[in-house]
Amino acid sequence: MIPKLFLITNKNGEIKKFLSEFYNTNYNLENDFSWSKDFSNPIDLTEFIAAFIDNLNNFELSMWVSLDKNVFVKITVLNADYVIKYLFERYPY
Repeated sequence: MIPKLFLITNKNGEIKKFLSEFYNTNYNLENDFSWSKDFSNPIDLTEFIAAFIDNLNNFELSMWVSLDKNVFVKITVLNADYVIKYLFERYPY
């Protein structure tokens, strides 16, 4: 399965604001309340997770990651470092 990242919010414009700052561009969305992205290189997820945690107080967002079919992990301050370490252990190349 290709790893997937989900951003979810109840506040209009939050995901667009986060992605626009992350990509340093004006990011356009079809849905203002959810966004997902597939990652062919799972290590690229680590950048998103780190940026999310570093800016957690600036945005009203929830982040979920799926590495296996029908298994979703909510990214929190308590587990972000563990998830990043796990990604590097699971996908060492």
